[in-house]
Amino acid sequence: MDSLVLIVEDEPAIAENIRYALTTEGFETLWQTEGVGVLKLLEERRVDLIVLDIGLPDINGMELCKAIRKNHTVPIIFLTARSHEVDRIVGLEIGADDYMVKPFSPRELAARVKAILRRTAMAAAPPQKIKGDQLFQVDESRLKISYFSTPLDLSRYEYRMLSLFISRPGQIFSRDRLMERVWDEPGMSMDRTVDVHIKNIRAKLKKIRPDMDPIRTHRGIGYSLKETS
Repeated sequence: MDSLVLIVEDEPAIAENIRYALTTEGFETLWQTEGVGVLKLLEERRVDLIVLDIGLPDINGMELCKAIRKNHTVPIIFLTARSHEVDRIVGLEIGADDYMVKPFSPRELAARVKAILRRTAMAAAPPQKIKGDQLFQVDESRLKISYFSTPLDLSRYEYRMLSLFISRPGQIFSRDRLMERVWDEPGMSMDRTVDVHIKNIRAKLKKIRPDMDPIRTHRGIGYSLKETS
């Protein structure tokens, strides 16, 4: 079955260019001009990825992303006319998987969609647990991590970063090293990107165990996961 991409974009010319680029690559597409109805659609249909314009006529795309993230982990690529770094950081903080600034190449967008879906595809293999850690359980087949037996709602990059830490407890990773190991295009990432994702991971861990912080900050060096006894 072809992957289904939902395009939420109010400008017909942009939406048609995106649809053409995606269908040429073999994707099935749905197009909505407004954010209303997106949440209901996600409850009714399998959507593999959302291309979401921030400047929608009825709702801010970032607010819609927050609402989606309450119940869904579907990958989201933001489209926006705003290129300021703070906007990109906010987008990452609320759970976007990628961010493209208008004007953009529809072919590049299609390539990013393919890359995201390739890395988020779930295999049918049974769950696997990384040995040697008492706090975390990693289900590599479903790209899921549990903390004290409670599943974590992680973005794609949060999952990659935390699973890397879990596989090498005690090892210090610099920001540059984390970008190289975790990001699809490390050269496109910003200096604060790693810090933003660490902040998000810590917040999700603290919701489960407020008394613990298993991630260590090594100032001027990088981050590591505390070794358990």
